[in-house]
Amino acid sequence: MTTVYRNPGLDLERGTAGGEHAPCAMSRRHFLLTSGATTFTTMVVLNAGTALAQKAPARVAVFERKFIARLSELEVDVPVDFTYPDEGAYAESMLVKLGVPAGGGIGPDRDVVAFNYTCTHQGGPLQETYRGATKSLGPCPLHLSTYDLTRHGILISGQAYQSLPQVLLELEGDEIYAVGIFGLIFGRYDNLKG
Repeated sequence: MTTVYRNPGLDLERGTAGGEHAPCAMSRRHFLLTSGATTFTTMVVLNAGTALAQKAPARVAVFERKFIARLSELEVDVPVDFTYPDEGAYAESMLVKLGVPAGGGIGPDRDVVAFNYTCTHQGGPLQETYRGATKSLGPCPLHLSTYDLTRHGILISGQAYQSLPQVLLELEGDEIYAVGIFGLIFGRYDNLKG
């Protein structure tokens, strides 16, 4: 199927307009779509059998399992401080029973969560900023970032652009263990190399 683009004053038979060379009969949009599709097809064909297409082994960060607290000893809206994944910089964290279900929560009511205490914007300290009424951490004393602990530490307000790192928990009987971290701790390029 041939597409004919009509242009007033253009002689389609001769391909000229008033004795001059005819302007391109392909629109800018059509050109970009065609060139994009051609580039994509070429890249797929060229990379189909290369080492880039081979399976690569996954890199898995292995965190130590650390006992934090007993579920039966937790009180609603009373944070328990601990350090994780190590004793290095920015490892201060908190465990809290929110009293309402939360993303990543453990326990029979899915309301026990843990988060790193360091603001993801510029590393401001969030200790002593837990608000039980709103189930939030913050505002950060530097730029007022505040995080929702019921929704995986997502930013509510402020300058931060990342959620608060959530400490992953396991419940074994009555004992709560920290087993990993979801998100990068501020000031680190690797959570295990603080």
